[in-house]
Amino acid sequence: MSRRYYINNSGRLKRKENTIFFEIGEKERKIIPINDIDSIYIFGEVDLNTKVLNYLAQNNIPVHIFNYYGYYSGSFLPRKKSVSGILLVSQVSHYTDYSKRLYLAKSFIEGGVYHILRNLKTNQADEEIEKINEFLKQLPDANTIEEVMAVEGNIRNVYYQAFNKIIKNQDFKIDKREYNPPTNPINALISFGNSVLYSVILSEIYKTHLEPTISYLHEPSERRFSLSLDISEIFKPLIVDTVVFNLLNYETINLSHFNQDLNFSYLNDEGRKIFLKYLEDKLETTIKHRTLQRNVSYRTLIRLECYKLIKHLLGEDDYKPLKAWW
Repeated sequence: MSRRYYINNSGRLKRKENTIFFEIGEKERKIIPINDIDSIYIFGEVDLNTKVLNYLAQNNIPVHIFNYYGYYSGSFLPRKKSVSGILLVSQVSHYTDYSKRLYLAKSFIEGGVYHILRNLKTNQADEEIEKINEFLKQLPDANTIEEVMAVEGNIRNVYYQAFNKIIKNQDFKIDKREYNPPTNPINALISFGNSVLYSVILSEIYKTHLEPTISYLHEPSERRFSLSLDISEIFKPLIVDTVVFNLLNYETINLSHFNQDLNFSYLNDEGRKIFLKYLEDKLETTIKHRTLQRNVSYRTLIRLECYKLIKHLLGEDDYKPLKAWW
């Protein structure tokens, strides 16, 4: 099975004949078998040339690039060898038809809130559960995307307030969710995890015929693959948040794994490697799928979510968001 490669060191990515290898300095060379690569995530200062990119493109391997602070910069997505014009037309029509767009936007939030409540129930945060359920009652009556996002924003505000109950490590307190930039370690950890998840989801979208720039909850724009943001609403609490809780409650990550620049906090190299290892373990964790009757990984669940969306867009089945049953 192919897997994701995370490159944290600085070096050079090269191709020699049918092999990709990564050079660190003058002496160290790591061979990466092309058939073993699902996607590549670059966090270090890495040099690569068109020879490498062309070879990766021939093998349909995306490359995701992150900046010095560990936040997503962009992706190299090889040209798809097969496309579906019918699906593209349908994907666009579900955006331009406001009622169809609204249905999908609400569905993504519904799936995400289900997993938020699941996390809170696991941690006996009864007060926050009650508040969120009150906000959730407003979702069916929301008539615009802005109203849907307002409901979601209120729910997430309550959810993040519960983090101080869920996370036992007193070094990691959160007053509010901060994005650009995160000013403390807990916000930095969440932002980093979400950033990596977006690119993981983008890789799974790329393996389907979906167009990643056409979305429904998040407004499509020229500079982002916004469909991955839509789908991430379902998986952030299910994947990233549970990894964050475990890492902090078991003190696998502590304050020594962060750097602080003025009002900007971010994971250092060691902290990033630890987080990526545990995130990867989570993505490869398997559960018994009640419909397929076989074990599937969390990563596969993301792909299956894309296929469910395709069936909805083509009128084959109504889209229902994933709601963890295990």
